[in-house]
Amino acid sequence: ATTSSETAKIETTKVFSDSYGKITDSGYALPAIPIKRVNEKFHRQIVSYDTDKARGTIIVDTRNRFLYYVLGGGKAVRYGIGVGKQGFAWKGEAYVAWKQEWPTWHPPAEMAERKPEVAKYVEKGMDPGITNPLGARAIYLYEGNKDSLYRIHGTNQPEYIGQAISSGCIRMTNTDVADLYGRVQMGSTVVVLPPGQSVASTTANVFARRS
Repeated sequence: ATTSSETAKIETTKVFSDSYGKITDSGYALPAIPIKRVNEKFHRQIVSYDTDKARGTIIVDTRNRFLYYVLGGGKAVRYGIGVGKQGFAWKGEAYVAWKQEWPTWHPPAEMAERKPEVAKYVEKGMDPGITNPLGARAIYLYEGNKDSLYRIHGTNQPEYIGQAISSGCIRMTNTDVADLYGRVQMGSTVVVLPPGQSVASTTANVFARRS
């Protein structure tokens, strides 16, 4: 059950449901996102969020399909996401090693083994475009000096926001990933919570320690 304290910490102060129209981005024509088909809780919004993480930290709540960008001052931007299927779920702490607008997609060899139709892109890569699985932006996560092989990226399938899909990567609408891309800095910390842990339970623990 959600306590009054938890509710207070995830209170929405602004929703950006009118920000998903068609746009031209770096020469690519992005169609309007049918955002009305996506539950409003997964629309980009400013929420109250108490955390001891530094401003600019990204926190991914895989359980509830949310990504938080910490603004500081008890606020965060919350985005709806799609996350990896249970067998491919990833958790832990990484950092933003680099980021790219309209990236080329190189599927990992392991994916090519499961899906032979993508094998041709392992070395060559798939050119940027609206059909590219990485979408309009990609943020690459590293652990130490090692590529984690997981990305925060756009998607050409916005209808799956709020669901468990995508072989471990963190998907966002192209509109939202472009917004996040413009905010996040190189070297920023990314925390992916374990499937059994959520931001709500984390904030509840914060209040318990303070009471």
